[in-house]
This record gives sequence, C-alpha cells and structure tokens, in this order.
Amino acid sequence: MRVLIIAAAIVLSGCSSLNPMSWFTPYQMDIPQGNYVTQDAVAKLKPGMTRSQVRFLLGTPLLTDAFHSNRWDYKYRLVRAGKPAEDKLLTVYFDGDAMTRVEGEALPAERAILPAEASAPAQQSKAQ
Repeated sequence: MRVLIIAAAIVLSGCSSLNPMSWFTPYQMDIPQGNYVTQDAVAKLKPGMTRSQVRFLLGTPLLTDAFHSNRWDYKYRLVRAGKPAEDKLLTVYFDGDAMTRVEGEALPAERAILPAEASAPAQQSKAQ
C-alpha cells in the first residue's frame, strides 16, 4: 500500500508546476526585422541631400507609401526571448528629390567611433 501511494505521488507530481522539466527552456534566438539604422548614419544626413544619397547612407527603406511619395519609413523591430519587442521608426521627408527633415529615433551605434582628431596625438608620438 505504501509503495502504491509513493508511486501515485511521483506520477501526479509530473502534473504540478514544480515539474523539473519546466525548469529548462529551449534556446530562443533574437529576431531582428527591418532596417538597422544607427545614430551615426542619421548624423551624416544633411537637408538638401538627394534620394540616392539618402539611400546610400541608410539603405533602401522598408516602407514606401504610394500615397505619400514624399516620405520614406525605416522601421526596425527586435524580438528577444522573454523581453518585450523593441520597435523603432525613423521617417525621412522629401520635397521633390531633396531631403527636408528626419523624424523618429535611430538605434545606437554598435561601437563608438572616435573623431579623426582624437587619434592625432597617437600618430604624432609614433612619428617621433
């Protein structure tokens, strides 16, 4: 009788929330979708640039609306396991073929880029 109770307890424990099989979850990879536009690339944009120059810097836009041909939308979405999705939207406005303004937010640069004058002292010390 005692063995039967212990066996029933073990079998029924598989249905509980303390199931050790639920402690291990499979790996879920990050899923990036859209245009990865960094702040460095947006900083290079200047009013008056042509559409081809903007496309060279930022890439081909994910969304081009037939009803709003004067704007390009760069959308980015990152889905990570166990975290809320991260959404970013950057909109570039044009007047004809010239860029007028940029609205929205871009992603931070993957690594900081030093200005050219920051490395000048290091180059001078190597020359001496």
